[in-house]
Amino acid sequence: MSEEKKTVRAAERALDILLCFVSQPHLGLTEIAKQTQLNKSTVFRLLATLESKGFIKRDPETDKYQLGFRIWELAANIDQSHDPAILFLPEMESLRDELEETVSLYIRDGNERIRVQAVESKQAIRRVAPIGARMPLAVGASSKVLMAYTDPKVLEQVIQDPMWPMGVNKEVYQAQLKQIREEGYAISVEEREAGTAAVAVPIFNRRKQLIAALAVSGPVSRMSVQQMMQFVPNLVKAAEQMSKKIS
Repeated sequence: MSEEKKTVRAAERALDILLCFVSQPHLGLTEIAKQTQLNKSTVFRLLATLESKGFIKRDPETDKYQLGFRIWELAANIDQSHDPAILFLPEMESLRDELEETVSLYIRDGNERIRVQAVESKQAIRRVAPIGARMPLAVGASSKVLMAYTDPKVLEQVIQDPMWPMGVNKEVYQAQLKQIREEGYAISVEEREAGTAAVAVPIFNRRKQLIAALAVSGPVSRMSVQQMMQFVPNLVKAAEQMSKKIS
């Protein structure tokens, strides 16, 4: 292997280590090695390099690692003028206050969807929505909204993925997407997570291109199908206001 390829591979591995912290704030060496499928000695060397540059910190008492301050320095310089997660936050908060349920914003990344923003309900029993969580595109109201308005080639790629759940009928799924395009919203009840229901609508830019899916979710005890259908006009209105902010 050439030196150039070795350098690129090392960079990929270092980035894989940083991505481990998307789901957990504190990780040990063994946990990181397991998630990245690298041997501990390789992980240890890369962690030492990342720590020397300020991207990783190690707690000497717990021997756990966490993201360093250099990450936040980089994040502070992100151009937020076109970031939906920032631009749409006021409308999401208003929608949460109107409907009293958790509001989330999703985008598609490959064959998954990512929750890029969330405003949790103030009720004692509520839908907890961690930002950065990745979910499959086969199930869930937001997943179906994202797929209903995507390019047909992308849709075909997703449903032909070997990881497609065997329990999800592809023909039924595509029929559901057609219905979503006709009605403009999607509803799911305990499709991905027991005890949870959600309703979602698309957000488009001014060129009518899909930007994200806006969803309201909560416990099935409060989120009946009838209740969610009553939420649809509120979501559509919020999505239209968000669309005006995106060129």
